[in-house]
Amino acid sequence: MDQGTRDEVLGRLAEAVGSVAVAHPTRVAIDGPPAAGKTTLADELAVVLRAQGRDVIRATIDDFVFPRAQRYPRGEYSAEGCYFDAHDYDALNRVLLDPLGPGGDRRFQPAVYDHTADTVLSPPVTTAPAGAVLLFDGVFLMRPELIDRWDLRIFVSTALEETVNRAVFREHQVSSRAEVERRWRQRYIPSQQLYFATVRPTDHVDIIVHNDEPQQPAWETSTHGKPKPAEFR
Repeated sequence: MDQGTRDEVLGRLAEAVGSVAVAHPTRVAIDGPPAAGKTTLADELAVVLRAQGRDVIRATIDDFVFPRAQRYPRGEYSAEGCYFDAHDYDALNRVLLDPLGPGGDRRFQPAVYDHTADTVLSPPVTTAPAGAVLLFDGVFLMRPELIDRWDLRIFVSTALEETVNRAVFREHQVSSRAEVERRWRQRYIPSQQLYFATVRPTDHVDIIVHNDEPQQPAWETSTHGKPKPAEFR
């Protein structure tokens, strides 16, 4: 494991993206627990790649959820419900990942649902350049339904207890500490534990970013599921 400044890690991630040689847009998964820092990392990496002249598509698993009435058949705080019932992987593959992949026509939609408004989205179909990069952040991205769709797999790792503290800080204006802690400890953290036990996601990724200290992150590259110190060549 190696450590560097935030900018150094972003630069190395951009090099890793640039080293992917495919004849279609490069589909990058940025996986990790809720509040690990996935969205921030993806947004910052998008800035770096765009400055290098790459066309970047930003999308998130949050825009591929089922309607609220379908998401909670096991209850609002069910970890199993979070893992099994929340996300529409068929739609994600159909409108985004497969069109950007081998044999796809590159005509994609970046979202299907607004989870905040609980309404269906139907954004215009857009055609991606062959050299575009999709930066897709979200939970559970190494699941069997998705794992073969990625051209580069990144996992943002943060101690689960630290994600609780970050969530409390992030959501303090809309939710009480007790409510956030209940949601994390009953639903989100156990669903991550289920994910790790079922899928072992860090065995399948190319890069692990250890984000407990966001301004001094550490990284590893993984070879056949065995993390080694990162050397992005």
